[in-house]
Order: sequence, then structure tokens, then C-alpha cells
Amino acid sequence: MTRWILVVEDEPALGEMLCDNLQTGGYGAELVRSGTAARDRIAKGGLDLVILDIMLPGISGFEVLEHMRSQGDDTPVLILSARIDDADRIRGLELKADDYLTKPFNLKELLLRIEALLRRKTAIPSGSDLLEFSGNRIDFRSHAATTYDGRQTNLTPTEIKLMRLLSTRHGEVVPRQELAQHLFGPNTPSTTRTLDNAVLNLRRLFECDSKQPKHILTVRGVGLRFTSGDES
Repeated sequence: MTRWILVVEDEPALGEMLCDNLQTGGYGAELVRSGTAARDRIAKGGLDLVILDIMLPGISGFEVLEHMRSQGDDTPVLILSARIDDADRIRGLELKADDYLTKPFNLKELLLRIEALLRRKTAIPSGSDLLEFSGNRIDFRSHAATTYDGRQTNLTPTEIKLMRLLSTRHGEVVPRQELAQHLFGPNTPSTTRTLDNAVLNLRRLFECDSKQPKHILTVRGVGLRFTSGDES
């Protein structure tokens, strides 16, 4: 599974260096050079982390971050900025940045911070009431969900049970028969149409392209697998 990182940096050499090192480290990396381009790319979803400069053409990094959080997008954000004032750091944290690192920086430290943020964001522990991935958010207790593009909806009991099971088995292929029995009881055929309909609706809600899903994946002839990031 490749984790996808968006680098928002208006200095071309620095941005390209960051992307090169992220790709060498096994991540997917994408570079945009303005706040407006960052806001538009983030809205498309499919990101596991954003490295965000503050001083950008168009809108500032702070405005990008404020827009993300106002849309319910909880994708981890690491601010990487030359601005070292405490007021800037405090503002970033108030806007719910996950980390703040100043320039110049040590590349190894940056990579370690990225690893820590991604570990923190991967899947939910069994029994947790919240699932967050690529800008999507599901509250298992209330059945409420917010999608990557800001839509709010309520999931059915079947959809909630399915997402909880898949997320607590993150990265594993859950056999279709086990899914059907978990959702509908031990005597239910594994080919139940209700399961298919639930999967289709979840993909329409949480995938940028429901025909090419990156999170709720079908393993042909076996079952389903959930991943919180992009597939390599």
C-alpha cells in the first residue's frame, strides 16, 4: 500500500527535492505550488498527508488549512515553514495542524515526523467509535458520516457493521462468506444482494471514483479488503 503525500511548496527546487526523497522512501508524492492549487487538489481526496508551506501564491497555507478543517477534512497536515514566530506556530495548531516544523530542517527528522503522523492515522482500533480516512469520517455510534467532498449523510445499520468489520481488519482480505454471516446471520448465502448494494453505496460515498476504488477493494473470488490509503 502506497501512502500518498501532497507537498505544497512554492520554491520549485525545495518542492522537487522533497518529492524525490519521499518517493525514495516508498511514498507517493505530488507537488503543487500555490494555495489555490492545494485547496483544489485536497478537495479531490485520496491523500494520506499534506506537507504545507504557509507563504504561498494565491491563498496562504493557513487559509488552505482552515478551509480543509471547515469541510471536515481530517487528513494529517504538517506545516513546513520559514516562519518561526511562536504566534505562527500557535495559529497553525489552533487551526488543527498536526505538526509544525520550521525551515531550514533536517530531512531525517521530517521523514520521522511523517512516519509518526501516518502511524497515528492508520485504521481504527477495535472498539473505536470513529473512522477517518482520506477526508472521510464515520461515527459508528451515531451512524453519521462526512465524505471527502463535504457531504453529510447517515449510514444504514448494514453499512455501519460492514465498515466497522473491514476497518478493524485493516489490510486483510475478509472472505465474502464471513462478511455475509457477520451482517445477516450464519445461514445467509454468501451471494446476498444486500451486501453488494451496501458495498456499491459505500463506494459512491467515500471513493473519488467508485469504479476505481482505493479504499473498499474487491479481491475477486475471495472477499473484500479495506485500506485507508492509495493502493500501489
